[in-house]
Amino acid sequence: MMRKTIKVGIMSKPDYIKRTIAIAKGDYKPKKGEPKVWFESLGSMAQVLGAENQELLKVIIEKSPHSLGELEALTGRKKPNLSRTLRTLERYGVVSLEKDCNRVVPRVNATNFKVEFGLGSGA
Repeated sequence: MMRKTIKVGIMSKPDYIKRTIAIAKGDYKPKKGEPKVWFESLGSMAQVLGAENQELLKVIIEKSPHSLGELEALTGRKKPNLSRTLRTLERYGVVSLEKDCNRVVPRVNATNFKVEFGLGSGA
């Protein structure tokens, strides 16, 4: 499976809201290559892409678990914790959670991340 690079942006919530409204109104058209995934701060990005979750992604890549139960056994993390973490990672496009015979199978979509941010206003 080919893994891609996700370009992520850092933007304050008020600026993100302004940007989203401007896009919806047609006042702003995102440029090609702009991030599609946004975090409110470097801290929130670090929570999602931190060391513990990087280790989880490595286990998924290396062991290819066929269910959350199998991933639980491989990592020692409880299923509710894994499920919550994987849903968050899915929201940011890092993983896909595929349904297969009443099982949820995690797949890693991205292994590289480029971060873009500035101190100015969004749109």
